[in-house]
Amino acid sequence: MEIEKNLLADIGQLLLDMDETVSVAESVTSGFLQFSFSQMIDASKIYKGGITAYTLEEKVKFLRVNKQEAESCDCVSDHIAEIMATNVAESFGTDWGIAVTGYATPVKESDYKIFAWFSFSYKNSVIYTKRLDLHSRTEPQNAQAYYSEFILGCFKTQLHKHQSQDK
Repeated sequence: MEIEKNLLADIGQLLLDMDETVSVAESVTSGFLQFSFSQMIDASKIYKGGITAYTLEEKVKFLRVNKQEAESCDCVSDHIAEIMATNVAESFGTDWGIAVTGYATPVKESDYKIFAWFSFSYKNSVIYTKRLDLHSRTEPQNAQAYYSEFILGCFKTQLHKHQSQDK
């Protein structure tokens, strides 16, 4: 599992050019996004850290997700991803927050589907949220890698949009 190096280089350079920082809250990708950010050139200038909160209890405790809401959707919804993104950015004091929660295996709670919700926050506002669906026969490690690379690709697009708006 390896993220395309040009994608990582492009994201790193965009963040450096914009003089902005990012933090990550992960569940289904289990640290793969955090690892990816740590591989960028000058990572310590743009990436402040992240948290892998795999269970409901950790999402409530560390990301301030509402327990009743999380219980009602097994911690997987657009709103949960949005809360995770804004709260991780607030906790780490970053411009950008990225969050992902979902399923890498087909289970009863997911109606036997494989999907994830991810969200980006920018300066305390949610700017992008999307659901990504995969085939139910996707191997778990492939699902995690695909989610991560897709999310990074979408993040690069959002960085480009914000960079062009600032000019």
